[in-house]
Amino acid sequence: MNDFVIIVALTVLTCLVVGAVGAALLHLLRGRSLRYQLAVVAVLPVAAVITTVLVNVWLMFLSPHDTTVITVALITATPLAALGAWLVTRRVGRGSARLGAAMERLVADSTAEPVGPEIADTEPIPAELAAAVAELEATRRTLTEARRRQQAAEDARRELVSFMSHDLRTPLAGLRALAEGLEDGVITDVPRALAHLRTTVSRMSHLVDDLFELSRVQGDRPARPQTLVSLTELIMDVSSESTAVAEAQGVDLLVDLPEQDRLAVVGAADDLARAVTNLLANAIRHTEAGLAVRISADRAADGHIRVDVVDRCGGIPEENLGRVFDVGWRGNEARTGEDGAGLGLAIARGVVESHDGRIEVRNVAGGCQFAVDLPDPRAGQVARDNTTVHTATAE
Repeated sequence: MNDFVIIVALTVLTCLVVGAVGAALLHLLRGRSLRYQLAVVAVLPVAAVITTVLVNVWLMFLSPHDTTVITVALITATPLAALGAWLVTRRVGRGSARLGAAMERLVADSTAEPVGPEIADTEPIPAELAAAVAELEATRRTLTEARRRQQAAEDARRELVSFMSHDLRTPLAGLRALAEGLEDGVITDVPRALAHLRTTVSRMSHLVDDLFELSRVQGDRPARPQTLVSLTELIMDVSSESTAVAEAQGVDLLVDLPEQDRLAVVGAADDLARAVTNLLANAIRHTEAGLAVRISADRAADGHIRVDVVDRCGGIPEENLGRVFDVGWRGNEARTGEDGAGLGLAIARGVVESHDGRIEVRNVAGGCQFAVDLPDPRAGQVARDNTTVHTATAE
């Protein structure tokens, strides 16, 4: 057997022995920090080379010159290997710590337990760990937002129940008093009492209709035929019906619509008419006599349809702008009015969002601007052969 075969055999055998020792160390460290296991893995190849060289030197398969060269190389490479192992384990350790902190924040958010402030750490960590940390943070933000919305919906539900209880208690008490008065014969003007009774029942019926409409536009709605609705004609019809209400309150109603564009959108004509009616009624109700409400519509450069309703209500406090479309919210006394349960704007938002649109409000000089954006039907897959343009009339 020549020297080369012996060297190869000794090298393989030595590496197997060192590998077995390394495996034993990894087994002992299996429950410890990952950085220790990575350090063993990083140092193990260098240890195998050093051991192999020492064995070959001891058996005198290497000359003194070669031994000196290899020894110098190993002495130089060992600190380098140790430094590399330290850097890798340090980064993995920091990444693991950040991953654990992200998990703790996620758990703390889900259990509403207090958690310390997030520590800013700009030092890079391994890409896999960074991706896991980013995913956990995205999941935490999504869950936090979902819980916030759920809490807001629950608060709105409780507020709505409170408002509806108040709005129904008064007319019910009046109905009871009228019924008892008619039954006991203490009411002499029976026709007037019956007219008042009919008015009260009509107001209660309006509240119930609003609740039904709100549940319909906010819940899972049954599929409806896809029809093209002309917003130009719809707004003309709604504004014509609202003119009498505006005149009775001393408010001017201004309409600004394009002459050559019917502003067709895909949707349900009755729902869209209800939304526009609610916006106009809200604007007229909160505009003082002698001032004007303006409704306009036009097509944006990207094809979207924009409907604006501008009133002269005096504006809404900035801290309340985000709650205008909440169910049951009616703001201060200046915006509460004497009727309704604060459902009109919530219904309008539900209708607009069910049509893949967006509705928002902002303060302008002397009042508020409610803006509705509806998508361009040409951007969707609309079966034009099965659709027709409809003109809607508000209910």
